[in-house]
Amino acid sequence: MSSGRSAISREKAVPDKRRLILDAAVRVFARQGFHACRVSDIADEAGVAYGLVYHYFASKDEVLDTLFLERWNVMLALIREVDAEPLPVRDKLRAIASFIVDSYHHDPDLMKVIIVEVTRAANSFGQTHLGEIREAYELIGEIVTKAQAEGVFRPDIEARFAAMAFYGAIEQLLTGWIFGLLPQGEEQFERAKWLVVETVCGGLETSATGRAAPR
Repeated sequence: MSSGRSAISREKAVPDKRRLILDAAVRVFARQGFHACRVSDIADEAGVAYGLVYHYFASKDEVLDTLFLERWNVMLALIREVDAEPLPVRDKLRAIASFIVDSYHHDPDLMKVIIVEVTRAANSFGQTHLGEIREAYELIGEIVTKAQAEGVFRPDIEARFAAMAFYGAIEQLLTGWIFGLLPQGEEQFERAKWLVVETVCGGLETSATGRAAPR
């Protein structure tokens, strides 16, 4: 029995070490920048041997890839799930905006890494992950296209452009918070969700159906 329990403990310890390294990498990347840090910095932050990082990841590039894809794939799944619900388009877009803003609220370092080191790094990791980044725009564009077909959104504005405006507005908010250009707190986060949806939908809707700002 004791050997069985030991095997279970070892199995549970494996993902914990990997997670420990990933969480440490987020802090190091956010603090030092991806290009300025070394694998040894991640190991020191995680409190593990240098070689253990290489046991799980071939390079610090793979660590960044993993961090990005973990969060990005969760967002893509959320967008698909929201789009499948019989909700008004405003509610769908608010759910997506809320997920992204809440992600920053709960883990600002990770969102800083994703924005600064991946989605804005057009010549390096952004280029590597263009497919995943483009998929997010396309999924939001599909939501816009459906609203246009239902007569809720104006048909003369391209869905692709509307999706870029929606995600671009959120990304600019995140950038403002990351670099300390905008105040942040519970009230600002909630208002930001409303502002994004109201600004984008206000320009897309066929009639004035906007909602009052949160108080």
